[in-house]
Amino acid sequence: MTVRDSASARAGEVFTTFLKLGLTSFGGPIAHLGYFRDELVLRRRWIDEARYGEIVALCQFLPGPASSQVGFCLGLLRGGPLGALAAWTAFTLPSALLLILFAYGAASFGGPVEAGILHGLKLVAVAVVAQAVYGMAKSLTPDRTRAGIALVAVLIVTFMASAVGQVAAIAVGAVAGLILCQQAGAGQVGHLTVPISRQFGMGCLVAFFALLILLPLWASMSGSGNVVLFDAFYRSGALVFGGGHVVLPLLKAEIVDKGWLSNDVFLAGYGAAQAVPGPLFTFAAYLGAAIGQATGDLSSAAVALVAIFLPGLLLVTGVLPFWEILRKRQDAQAAMRGANAAVVGILGAALYNPVWTSAVLSPADFAFALAGFLGLTMWKLPPWVVVIALPLAVLGIGLI
Repeated sequence: MTVRDSASARAGEVFTTFLKLGLTSFGGPIAHLGYFRDELVLRRRWIDEARYGEIVALCQFLPGPASSQVGFCLGLLRGGPLGALAAWTAFTLPSALLLILFAYGAASFGGPVEAGILHGLKLVAVAVVAQAVYGMAKSLTPDRTRAGIALVAVLIVTFMASAVGQVAAIAVGAVAGLILCQQAGAGQVGHLTVPISRQFGMGCLVAFFALLILLPLWASMSGSGNVVLFDAFYRSGALVFGGGHVVLPLLKAEIVDKGWLSNDVFLAGYGAAQAVPGPLFTFAAYLGAAIGQATGDLSSAAVALVAIFLPGLLLVTGVLPFWEILRKRQDAQAAMRGANAAVVGILGAALYNPVWTSAVLSPADFAFALAGFLGLTMWKLPPWVVVIALPLAVLGIGLI
């Protein structure tokens, strides 16, 4: 097999793996991290727990859709640049297509059956996130010091309920690790070979800032509808910390406040985005399709989708080669041990709010969520089984 054949085979493996995740990963960005961990860390062993925690912490620091950035990085590490593109495409495409269909009136989630299924999927997210917190806590907070860092992170994100709180928690965790975790696991660096050069990474960082500065100028000078659209979605994706839900106010300001769509159409699409698997940023595909219906431009959905993801992917690609150099330093290792512990705390806080509070509304909901958690942790069921079983159980109880 030639090098090119090997690269293509790896990219094909990445595509099929992430396509399965794109079809079954319900529950939002925090739940996605749990799905990734189960499939790629535990089952396929593409990467170990510590390196996975590093990637999660790095992506939490950067603007953009954190779970998609993590998936992009995992595809890059497994299959090179082609694997990264395959991971993003496969994970993003299912929900994007579903939301485009919804924009054209092909779907509706307003009846009792649909509501029951949606509620069941929320309970799936409870089970998946609980499994992720449980597993990552065992490996990333194995001592009192790091457990204490995780607890501090919980307090920070609880009392600073915003994306700023998440970034602050990881920053505090990194500083605490630098001071307190110098001896924990000293010298155990592991391997995180990034198949891109520092020059390419620097080019991606330059492209990120150049587009952020130049796109508004180009949009105002050209007057092209697609350029204006690309600029609006690129800026929204570039200025967001904390994932899909945080981007909504920015998108509303760009889309609704400018009169491109009504607030009712905007909110209908947001509701539909909760019912599909994959990243919430694919809400952009719905908005682009809805705008395209008004203008007669069928390319608007693709323009919006690429534009909102592009800045986050440029950033993480630009930072990764430099992170590989930094992480070999002893002080960087200590800081990452603290940051990894903070990630566990952030996931733990998210398990309660919004995952638990939006899903567990009755004793029966608690029983279903617990059954899903035990199925994943004790009986080692594949996540797709839980994704199918819990909504059907909830729907069956609701129809009795």
